[in-house]
Amino acid sequence: MHMADALLSPAVGGVMTAASVCAIGYGVKRIAGDRLDEKKIPMMAVSGAFVFAAQMINFTIPGTGSSGHIGGGVLLAALLGPFPALLTLASVLLIQCLFFSDGGLLAYGCNVFNMGVIACCLAYTLIYRPIVRKGITKGRLAAASIAASVIGLEAGAFCVVLETVFSRVAELPFGAFVLLMQPIHLAIGLVEGLVTAAVLCYVHQVRPELLDSSVENTRIASGVLMHNVIAGFVVLALVSGGLLSIFASAHPDGLEWSIEKTAGTAGLEREGPVYEAAERAVEAMAFLPGYGLPGEDGGGAAGTALAGIAGSVITVILAGGAGLAIHAARRFRAGKAASS
Repeated sequence: MHMADALLSPAVGGVMTAASVCAIGYGVKRIAGDRLDEKKIPMMAVSGAFVFAAQMINFTIPGTGSSGHIGGGVLLAALLGPFPALLTLASVLLIQCLFFSDGGLLAYGCNVFNMGVIACCLAYTLIYRPIVRKGITKGRLAAASIAASVIGLEAGAFCVVLETVFSRVAELPFGAFVLLMQPIHLAIGLVEGLVTAAVLCYVHQVRPELLDSSVENTRIASGVLMHNVIAGFVVLALVSGGLLSIFASAHPDGLEWSIEKTAGTAGLEREGPVYEAAERAVEAMAFLPGYGLPGEDGGGAAGTALAGIAGSVITVILAGGAGLAIHAARRFRAGKAASS
């Protein structure tokens, strides 16, 4: 559901970027104030890497000619809590945009809001958490994961429609576009819910304290070791990005499919200095555009595997580094206050 720049006016892109920056800034403030659990920092790195890799695996939606991939917001929030999850997913989306030309730079704020703020902060808090607060069981994990993933993705898809309407994209009239976007993302959301439930059931089996701490907003006890779950996510990221991504569906994703069915073409274009500047910035930084080697157009196995592994490693550095930076800044301020 990564939006391209051509779907937005500069005004809508700017407003949504401001909204997402405010949400991320508030999240950073909350993370620093809540004293981010040190044990969650490596989890930000490895779970973010897994979500990056998993988003490369498009699965076919039978009978539609479309495909989808997980967003990962609810999964990250269940593992990390809502605001560390938002920061992690924002890191994933930034890496996808700048280094792989996936999602436009002008559309970055929309993508963070539609896939991150809605899933990590709203769907998790309002749907997932109330269900599992009564006691985490496999049944409740499955129900919470599916409900939050479906509603979060449906809400995100509806926001995409509204953003195109406010951007006055004439090729995508509200009625026709929404009637395609909502059903196809319902199907995608159901699959994402099942994937999320499966991963969380695994985590609950090997390290239940991780999920408990996110639900109750508490710290993980000092004696609890995280090596097994961290190693598990490293393996999941490498297998997903380096192997399974090669077999991803070639069908257009739900957003591209809906655009093509509505407008008759998936290649909408807009001209203007803002669009040109954003395109030049991404072209200058994207070293594996389309998740493939230059000239492959995303279709070669070697380039796809390289992109999956490289993106996962960059995500570890950026998401984990963000967590470390917030933790270090808080400790610095605490030490400064103690010495004064």
